[in-house]
Amino acid sequence: MNKVLVIGESCTDIFIYGTSERKSPEGKGPVFIPTYEKYGVGMAANTTNNLSAMGIDVDMFSDNGNIIKTRYVNEDTNELYLRVDENDSVNRININDLSDLTQYSAIIISDYCKGFLTEEDINTISSMHNLVIADTKKKLGDWCTNLKFIKVNRTEWEVSKDVIRDNEWLFDKIICTLDKTGTAYKHTTYPVIPIENADVSGAGDTFVAGFTAKYLDSNDVGESIKWGNYCAGEVVKEKGVSVFKK
Repeated sequence: MNKVLVIGESCTDIFIYGTSERKSPEGKGPVFIPTYEKYGVGMAANTTNNLSAMGIDVDMFSDNGNIIKTRYVNEDTNELYLRVDENDSVNRININDLSDLTQYSAIIISDYCKGFLTEEDINTISSMHNLVIADTKKKLGDWCTNLKFIKVNRTEWEVSKDVIRDNEWLFDKIICTLDKTGTAYKHTTYPVIPIENADVSGAGDTFVAGFTAKYLDSNDVGESIKWGNYCAGEVVKEKGVSVFKK
């Protein structure tokens, strides 16, 4: 059975759903009337939960911080009115606390740039295993040399586009999710079926989990991207940060 280690920051996700029919007389913000709340875990913990739901034996090495993301959302349209982040930085990982990485079939780096992982840390981890997949918000560079795949979204691509285009070795590692367009790898785009009122919170975590699970079985990048797209497409139909259901 495949076993995966997820390394990165985790958070508590709180979604407060409600309605708004008018602007506040004190300013330009909406008057929000809450109706119900939904709680869950996000970031590395969301990736871990999705892998587990896909039948993967998974461990997580995460921070001991208390990051909280609270979102105020229109319950009918999924329009986000406001997100409030608390405790938005954590202590750095101690690499020496990691167990033997050779026991794992793959390592996923879930790097949300909250201070848990430096470029040096990711480079060190990826030099210790031949299948490390990074989902990172950092600007890419030489520290990515030992990574097998790097998942970015459209915004993250723009941050690193110059260094990606100047380095073919880096371009060949990039898997870029493109919202309703699909996912691009090298010179191929794998389309998705658009979802109305999609809640994309945590969709990238689910994509990485699905991609990794399929790649461990197939060793086929294209098929793994298609499966990752499908898994992400299923969770965005649900409100909040959701876990893939087989």
